[in-house]
Amino acid sequence: MKKSFINILVAAPALFAFASCNLDLTPSSAIAFSEGEPLIQSAANLTAMENGILSSYRAVQNGGYVLPIEFQFDAFNASIDFGNNYGPIHKTDQNFTSSDYDVEDYWSGNYSVIKNYNVFLEAANDVSADLRAATNLVKGETFFARASSYLNLARAFGKAYNPSTADNDPCVPLVLKYEQNEKPARASVKAVYEAVKSDLDSAAFYLAGVKGAVRSVKPTIDAVNALYARYYIDTQDYAKAAEYAHKIIDSGTYTLASTAAELNADFVNDNGSEAIIQLAISMTEFTGNTFVAWLYAQNDPNVEGGESFRPYFLPTKALIESYEPNDIRLACWFDNTVPVLFSGRYYTGDFYTFVKFRGNPALVSSPIRNGRQAPKPFKLSEMYLIAAEAELAAGNSSAATTDLNALQSARGASTTIANVDNIRKEWFKETVGEGLRMSCLKRWGVGFSGRAAQDGAINVVQNGTYFTEKVFEAGSNYFQWPVPSHEMKINKNLKQNPGYDEI
Repeated sequence: MKKSFINILVAAPALFAFASCNLDLTPSSAIAFSEGEPLIQSAANLTAMENGILSSYRAVQNGGYVLPIEFQFDAFNASIDFGNNYGPIHKTDQNFTSSDYDVEDYWSGNYSVIKNYNVFLEAANDVSADLRAATNLVKGETFFARASSYLNLARAFGKAYNPSTADNDPCVPLVLKYEQNEKPARASVKAVYEAVKSDLDSAAFYLAGVKGAVRSVKPTIDAVNALYARYYIDTQDYAKAAEYAHKIIDSGTYTLASTAAELNADFVNDNGSEAIIQLAISMTEFTGNTFVAWLYAQNDPNVEGGESFRPYFLPTKALIESYEPNDIRLACWFDNTVPVLFSGRYYTGDFYTFVKFRGNPALVSSPIRNGRQAPKPFKLSEMYLIAAEAELAAGNSSAATTDLNALQSARGASTTIANVDNIRKEWFKETVGEGLRMSCLKRWGVGFSGRAAQDGAINVVQNGTYFTEKVFEAGSNYFQWPVPSHEMKINKNLKQNPGYDEI
């Protein structure tokens, strides 16, 4: 009987979304099956496929799925030694085109894992009775993962959700069943968000009995509710956004870090109290990290302590000055003590570097940390921010202030009333480096004017119109990334976003 292969057990996405692939080539991670037979045939087979699903989900939570979003906006300055890494998207000038490899990777990576999810969901419809209950749990995890990828794609390539125009605003292709030769057009923003909601509803059904736990390595009902909260804040259903955020807040399962030690437990040692989901990682198995671009620590015999930094990007003045001196985030996420080497000269104490994701010391074999850290796609702190923003938008300023103050107090910041500016400032301070900046600015309909450098860093960052003086208009076309040229070439049904070359 003819054998076929499904490469679902991937550690990182590699295939382009709609490019053809040779299924006669058998990757080392492939599952072989006889044509006409069920893909899920045993408990061991199901476990292997679940590992593939979780690996696929983890692969799009860090590295290149975070960095371009952060460097496009107002929190970071390119250093004099950045080597044009993420240059086009940082400058968003004429060189930021549909051929940008960061955008291509973001698109193709998400569609590659969506392919894996679709293959599994199709196979899950044909299982024996003894495997059905276990398969349903993996279905819940898979629906959750697919909803996550589509929400992230919508945030990057579509316009902000507007109830008046969402039915006509183009978003991304909806591919909910694996069809190798399909060439779908872009669906509307409304249709994509409806698909996200449908997947979340399915995930909630199948994972209803999977109780949340701090640092769960698998999706739980709490992870589903956290993704619901993101969905509802995007779609302007503020009552629901607050409701789902409070399902997490009020559960009592998670606790905000209120000391430097507790914050480092979350962001350094991977054993904190805030992570709703914390994906598995080991010394030998990991996904892309954000370390090199922000930090790049190195063994350096020329400095005391033997370590120096060479970051591509430094925090902007606005970011550093948004924190008060007693804010534990300033102490834990920024450093001005380790020497920084730029163009042959060392700097110590002149400016801050960003060390939020410096890495877990238990995951390296030398004293120099390399950013090896467990991805944490959802944390309690974001739920407080969603709740505060949604409650204020719904007219409940008292509840918004309570939630905002809970986060501020835990971090050692002064409490403030919940108004638009204070809530947006807290988003800036709390989620920096986590790949949420684009969705925030887009949702709020605001841009920024200038990326002034820290006072001591003026001579070590790129200055000028597209760098420190960058103006990003609220209605900029660059809030919608270009459909990658590769996809446009192989799928003539795709239409480009305004302001970019058609190829």
